[in-house]
Amino acid sequence: MTDVVRPTMADVARLAGVSPALVSIVMRGVPGASADTRTRIKSIAEGIGYVPDRRAQKLRQTSSRLLGVMFDLQQPFHGDLVEHIYEAASRHGYDVMLSAVAPSRSEGSAVQAILRERCEAAILIGSRLTAAELDKLASKTSVVEVLRSSSVDSIGAVRSDDAAGTESAVDHLVGLGHTSIAHIDGGFSPGADGRRRGFLDAMHRHGLDARVTPGGVTETDGAEGMKLLLATGVRPTAVVAFNDNSATGVLDHLIRRGIDVPGDISVVGYDDSRLARIAHIQLTSVSQDVEALADAAVENALRRIAGEVASEVVLAPNLVLRATSGPPAP
Repeated sequence: MTDVVRPTMADVARLAGVSPALVSIVMRGVPGASADTRTRIKSIAEGIGYVPDRRAQKLRQTSSRLLGVMFDLQQPFHGDLVEHIYEAASRHGYDVMLSAVAPSRSEGSAVQAILRERCEAAILIGSRLTAAELDKLASKTSVVEVLRSSSVDSIGAVRSDDAAGTESAVDHLVGLGHTSIAHIDGGFSPGADGRRRGFLDAMHRHGLDARVTPGGVTETDGAEGMKLLLATGVRPTAVVAFNDNSATGVLDHLIRRGIDVPGDISVVGYDDSRLARIAHIQLTSVSQDVEALADAAVENALRRIAGEVASEVVLAPNLVLRATSGPPAP
């Protein structure tokens, strides 16, 4: 099998009868060539299938105009954030390089990929890196954490008020008449402490007993948490899950057990991710303003690149009512 030879800048220059330097000027879109020359060179390049090597261009630039974004491949809300980060970065003339965390790929590997690509800043979504690891990373590039408070002075942070979010979920359920409400928490995940604290504070404010069951970020964690709650023999009439992923696991377990939602048990998620809006789920969920989070993350990153002091941005969430919450059974 014969290897395919890709056309080069030198090939374009030869066919156009100009220097490779002039072709480079045209391809980079910088001053130094007439409109007619630009049109002719681009036409020749397109005709022979020449595609500029953007990676090589970035290596030659002092500024890469590139933001690295680390996200968890298994978290739908992270995907929602990434989509809007692309839009926000583009408005400022920046591109985005994604580096995913997965069961087979650690945060350390994801961060190293961002550093190798010479990104001007690293935006870390839902990171679990320690303060020491973050401090080391901040010595190499500008860093902004998203969905988590920063434990390092030189690192910016953008997050929602997680405590207020779960408080609003509890207030909604109490307003419907629920008095037996449980929380399936997020374990040690970023945001879990705030959401757990908000749940406890709201339940105590209403004079109700607070039940917190260990959980996590996945559907399996939600299903296991619901299984534990039902095994106690004291069935709650409502459940607030750590996130939408966990909430879908709760819903699946309840359906398999023949328990009606919301007739028997109401379920509230967190994030208002794309999962919550699926037609057959229609999950009541605490909404984080994904566009505002993405805009603030990019703006914070650009301020850090410019040498400005790191800041923390905390946004207010709001509850979106759908089909999984209703009054308790009489």
